Amino acid sequence: MAAKPWWRETIETILWALALALILRTFVVQAFWIPSGSMIPTLEIGDRVLVAKFWYTFSEPKRGQIVVFKYPVDPQRDFVKRIVGLPGETVSMKDGVVYIDGNPIDDSYVRNHDYYDMEPVKVPEGQYFVLGDNRPNSQDARFWPDVHKFVPRSYLKGPAFVRYWPIARIGLLE
Repeated sequence: MAAKPWWRETIETILWALALALILRTFVVQAFWIPSGSMIPTLEIGDRVLVAKFWYTFSEPKRGQIVVFKYPVDPQRDFVKRIVGLPGETVSMKDGVVYIDGNPIDDSYVRNHDYYDMEPVKVPEGQYFVLGDNRPNSQDARFWPDVHKFVPRSYLKGPAFVRYWPIARIGLLE
């Protein structure tokens, strides 16, 4: 069998690399850029994170996970927030404290509390209630129209699991 010409080897290598990158980005891991301060101090403007797109194929979303999802009001846009309310739970806020089914949650990751009150809302089955960590500066489920207040499971792209930029802040996300 004759050796392939160098140009053909190069083209085949590039095509295989592109196909592999497309498969990985579509089904496994995708990079996202953080454009706003809604998740400060956990994520800052300009941070870059990796999202495990396959994760929810094998496990259920959990309270406290930082997730990238399609924004319910405009599904063409991606948002990043933290899951606070799970399907079937009732979420409320009093003086900035989040309550799930009447019990306060530990949200020690929030450094910048506001003193917002929110009447109880029940999270529908198959949907999630999300909030930003920087509560006074987060366009999150508290303010979305009632018809789009919750994130459907099908809109969840996956949990953000690592910050890879900037180099000084590289690390796993909690």
